[in-house]
Amino acid sequence: MKLAMWSGPRNLSTAMMYAFGNRSDFAAVDEPFYAAYLAQTGLAHPMREDIIASQSTDPANVVHGLLGPNPDNAPHVYHKQMAQHMIEGVPRDWLGKVANVFLIRHPARVVASFAAKYENPTLDDIGFVQQADLFDEITAIGHKPLVLDSADIRDNPEGMLRKLCAELGLSFDPAMLEWPAGTKPFDGVWAPVWYGAVHESVGFAGPEGPLPEVTDSLAALVEAALPAYEKMRRYAL
Repeated sequence: MKLAMWSGPRNLSTAMMYAFGNRSDFAAVDEPFYAAYLAQTGLAHPMREDIIASQSTDPANVVHGLLGPNPDNAPHVYHKQMAQHMIEGVPRDWLGKVANVFLIRHPARVVASFAAKYENPTLDDIGFVQQADLFDEITAIGHKPLVLDSADIRDNPEGMLRKLCAELGLSFDPAMLEWPAGTKPFDGVWAPVWYGAVHESVGFAGPEGPLPEVTDSLAALVEAALPAYEKMRRYAL
């Protein structure tokens, strides 16, 4: 199985990659379109030049690699994908060749967390609209993508991962619930900027508290992202 997990930033995506990467039957690939996205948009993300040097900037080459042999000849592979990386010019014709799952999180939580790391985020930066568009594209070709809300995973990690595995036709592996602290061999080079908290973790954090309060432009950003989130939430497992 080639499993594409479509997320946005600050969305439990790294913890989910660690959960699947800790299975003996899975390899993991971290944000394979990131360098192509930065090269084409010119965005000044932290470690931009290091990221561009670490991956192919040709989206067609990235797709070829994703559809080729799995890393380490693993039976299955987990692709941690960022929906906002699927900009114009990135091929879409391969989406029907992988199992697609969408990982969502309430935009107030995403915006509060992302804004702490990245100044003046925009709707394009946080991936909600792109997630909803990709969901529609995949549905239109006759596939039924799955949707997970990160809040549900944090409320009940084992129950939700068992449900996800069942939907994917996989056996549940308890190794998904606990992983060693520290860096992972499949981390992208950007991990020092973004993965500090998850590197300290050995499993999923507990249930989230009340939604964070955001003000001014960030509040407007949350409101702009809410329709896409609420649309996706209706399909959550």
